[in-house]
Parts: sequence; structure tokens; C-alpha cells
Amino acid sequence: MKFDMHCHTREGSLDGKVSVEDYVRALKEKGFDGMLVSDHNSYDGYRAWERSGGKGTKPFVVLKGIEYDTADAGHILVILPESVKLPILELRGLSVRRLIEIVHGHGGILGPAHPCGRKNLGILNTGRYRNCLSVMDRFDFLEGFNACEPPESNRRALEIADRLGLPAFGGSDAHKEDCIGLGFTDFSEEVTCESELIGLLKRKGSGACVCGGTRYLHTVRERFGKGNGILMWSYWVYNRLGGLWNFRKRSRELKKLSAGSGTGIEKSGKSGKKRIRSGKNQGKNRKRLIFIKN
Repeated sequence: MKFDMHCHTREGSLDGKVSVEDYVRALKEKGFDGMLVSDHNSYDGYRAWERSGGKGTKPFVVLKGIEYDTADAGHILVILPESVKLPILELRGLSVRRLIEIVHGHGGILGPAHPCGRKNLGILNTGRYRNCLSVMDRFDFLEGFNACEPPESNRRALEIADRLGLPAFGGSDAHKEDCIGLGFTDFSEEVTCESELIGLLKRKGSGACVCGGTRYLHTVRERFGKGNGILMWSYWVYNRLGGLWNFRKRSRELKKLSAGSGTGIEKSGKSGKKRIRSGKNQGKNRKRLIFIKN
């Protein structure tokens, strides 16, 4: 099945220009079988799809996801089982470590979007780069092809996926209609819901899919040229302020998670002990990924 695994809608992303229904229409015309709605810190695009009832779109599959803005690791794509709803994922500003604990603690999967992308947006181009290396092998996938990224960025992302044995997703990262479907992911088995996708990745790992696509040449990066650096730092400030604004709401949601049956903390074995990575393992992981710096 052929999916676009990175889609921003008008209903869910401030910079999205295409409605979720128009997305579905465009992708169907291009021979796609499904899409992942991955709006910025919002499920509003997917909610709009649910309200529409998905009329006239079967057997097209619309999966619910989110592109979460972390405090220290750029953008992370998150997919939860369809029965799980976590309001905290619509409150930007969690650290990547806390995000991993919460998502895995609720049966979900996650991975970095455009991991070698622009400053402060890709996990390997953030101010806390060294800290992020120690969590790379805790992801369930990464984005190996993003239509809005240059070839070198995607090549390095695929190298990392190969080194870590992770599935590599492909997506358009489209915000406008002319970009829709330029990135794709071909899954080796049928996927009709989030749980089936999660199960497929856990069973087959890197053999679950292949990705690819065509580069989109009309991005903001291309239009701004040398001024793009200023734009990226402006986005960083916007993201940090948004994280601070949500601090109290995030704290309340974290308390709810801790008080409930699902704490969001990864556990292993019958003893229920927290899974802790030793400094030795973290060091090994840094050595394995040190090639990224060169």
C-alpha cells in the first residue's frame, strides 16, 4: 500500500493551505492508498476528517498522527493506536526523552521528521545535538525521504536508518497542493488503521516499508535564500514561547498521566522496573552515529 506519511492540512496547521478532503482527493488521483495526517501539535485536521465521515473515499485510508515540536530535538512524528487519545501531544514543549516515554507507554510509535533537516527543526541539527544521539535507537522509525529536503539531507537520513535498522518513512511534508504526493512510503502489508501500522513495524522492522519520491522546489527555504537562517531562528523563538505558554497545561496533563494507570513510563518484564539506559550504552550509540558530524 502506498501512503504519503507527512501531510499538513488547512484545518490543523497554521501554514497548511489544503483541506483534508482535498488532500484525499489529490492523493487518490495520484494512485495513493492512504495518508498520515501529521499537523503541527494538533489533531484538528484529523477531527475534520472524522466530522466529514470520509464520504466517497473508501478504500482510501486516513491515519491519525501528529508532528510534535519538542523542546530539544526538533520535530517528531507520533502515531498512537486509534483507541488512545493524549491531549498532552497537542501541547508543544516536552523533551524528547519524556515524549518517548509517554508514547511508548501508551503503545504508540514515533520517529524524527527530517532528522538531518534545517537548524532547530531536525533532531541532528539542534542545539542539544549530543544529548539527542543517545535516544536515536529508541525511535521506531525515522523519515528517510522528505520532499521538501535537499538530496544530501535525505541521503544522510537513509544512512542513519540503515545503521540503526529502522524503517524509513517517506512523505511530502506538503502544505500546498502542488507538493502533495511527492514523497511516498510503500508498505509490505495492508494497513487500514494505526494499530495495524504499529504491529507491522514491530514485526518486520526495516522490512516493513520502502520510501522515495521527488524533491519539491518551491519551499520557503528556496524563496528566502540567505534570509532563511533568520526565518529558522524566528521559528525557534516562536516554538519556545509556545512551549512556555503551555507549561501549566502540560504540567496538569503530566500529573494526570502519572496518576492514571498509564504513567507514560516505559517498563520491562514482570517486575515493572523502569527501563534505564546506562552511560555505557549511550556512549556506544554516540560512537555508532558519530559519522553524522563529518
